[in-house]
Amino acid sequence: MLKRYLLNLNIQSNGDYDVHKEGCNNFLSSNFVELGNHLICESALRKAKGLYTVRKIDSCKYCVLACHTS
Repeated sequence: MLKRYLLNLNIQSNGDYDVHKEGCNNFLSSNFVELGNHLICESALRKAKGLYTVRKIDSCKYCVLACHTS
């Protein structure tokens, strides 16, 4: 099933920019980039990293745990 993913453009305390699934309770930002619909989190992260290669991008540890690394 496709899920809608968003990239929070507000830097986190650890230096990451996080990818979230739509509806995440920990995503309260209005400063984000739409990443579109994806079957798996890896493709959403690839898209985010392709758009922002100079930023450290990770996924939310709550809504995208399968791709979370730091």
